Amino acid sequence: MQLEDWFLTGEERGNPSTRLAAWTRGNLVRPLIHGATYFAELAACVDELGKDDLLLFADWRGDPDELLADEGRAVAKAMAAAARRGALVRGLIWRSHLDFLRFSSAENRHLGEEIEAAGGQALLDTRVRHGGSHHQKFVILRHDRDPGRDVAFVGGIDLCHSRRDDAAHLGDPQAAPMPGSYSERPPWHDVQVAIRGPAVAEVEKVFCERWEDPAPETRQPIRRLRDRVQRMADVPPLPEPGPPPDPVGPHAVQLLRTYPHLRRAYPFAPEGERSVARAYHKVLGRARSIVYLEDQYLWSTEVIEPFAEALEREPELRMIIVVPRHPDQDGWLAGPASLIGRSEALARLTRAGEGRVAVYDLENHRATPVYVHAKVCVVDDVWAGVGSDNVNLRSWTFDSELSCAVIDEEADPRPPYGAAGYARRLRLALAAEHLDRDPGDVDDLCDPVAAFEAFAESAARLEAWHDGGRRGPRPPGRLRPHPQPELGRVRRALAMPLYRMVIDPDGRPPRLRRSKDF
Repeated sequence: MQLEDWFLTGEERGNPSTRLAAWTRGNLVRPLIHGATYFAELAACVDELGKDDLLLFADWRGDPDELLADEGRAVAKAMAAAARRGALVRGLIWRSHLDFLRFSSAENRHLGEEIEAAGGQALLDTRVRHGGSHHQKFVILRHDRDPGRDVAFVGGIDLCHSRRDDAAHLGDPQAAPMPGSYSERPPWHDVQVAIRGPAVAEVEKVFCERWEDPAPETRQPIRRLRDRVQRMADVPPLPEPGPPPDPVGPHAVQLLRTYPHLRRAYPFAPEGERSVARAYHKVLGRARSIVYLEDQYLWSTEVIEPFAEALEREPELRMIIVVPRHPDQDGWLAGPASLIGRSEALARLTRAGEGRVAVYDLENHRATPVYVHAKVCVVDDVWAGVGSDNVNLRSWTFDSELSCAVIDEEADPRPPYGAAGYARRLRLALAAEHLDRDPGDVDDLCDPVAAFEAFAESAARLEAWHDGGRRGPRPPGRLRPHPQPELGRVRRALAMPLYRMVIDPDGRPPRLRRSKDF
């Protein structure tokens, strides 16, 4: 197996101005399934930071009072304590839109204020396109005296309310507002990865490139004045990065990103970067047996096209997709548009797949829908990506995103079922949870056809139990067939021509659809 057959080469990334390596080898990457798993490990690592250690983080939303464990400290207090112990703490937080639009402007500012008060520094960063956001979610911990403990966390989990759920999916006690169908304590499914080895230094480069951008964090004079008065506009230089950590494992890692093409260009991406989109096009061009996808949105026909082309090209290819039952977590801002976009995308895949595409959503054992916020893709059990990017045009064109793609160099890439390594273990771990199986009872799911059928059978049993009035014991499994309404009816119900004049299926004003070169 040649890495360049699966990973983007430096030229294929399409951004010669970045400092990132094409990929690194010798890493150890572990999936952290569920926010509670991630938060517990993050808390333990942050608590170990001492004088001259380094904590860097980037986030879409940060709630300062979000607890990292039931009896643990909140996010802001844990980071502030590290700063008081002498660690250098630096953060990049999207400033966000106004709270009355159900975003997180106040929460993000308060997180920054608590870190600043302890001697750290957190910038409220709006260096994105109008209507876009900084959507990256990662944390880097580097140790001045023991680089063997360096770690980076990358994925889809924000440091905020609703994310600290576990395998039972009863929800985070500190819940963010959600549609009523998800209950007052919304169940939440998400994934992050912990990276050790040389790739930690690459994640640090992602942070440094953004931190060192000379453009002001905001172009609005009143906000700039407020930041200056509250000492949130200072950009102290970062220390010179240490050498990359030593190799520790068999995993090759490629970091993938999205950056928009700004009029006042990023110095590290003058024409923007589309490596997330380009990587999907490349790996889907190699897909032969199975594509396993968990995604929050799955909205766009443009983005779905390489998936559809793979299905049309490969008659044995199967695709298993897990999405939330109701696609917009806010339930109002882009809900109707997302319904149109998802219906169009699923219709295209259904036509291309001819019975080889299955789409599911999740519920917990109380029959409450689980909000799928994970962004995971596994192709042929060889390539696996976990990141902040969704399968929609926002994530592929003009929100900032960061994803970690992994290939296990110790895995066996030979047929019939792909590689017995990191990618397969990730797929089987997720399958075990969704099917209510013991993690050791998944060998049969190595076969893509058997996995496809097992998902279908489990979902059919659970759906039949619901259709029968929930009489008798609830069958094992958490999968339900995702409803696919007839597209014409959806368009008519939502007055689609009028709606498209205002918001497209990615929730964006039409003028923002121009930048979609993959």
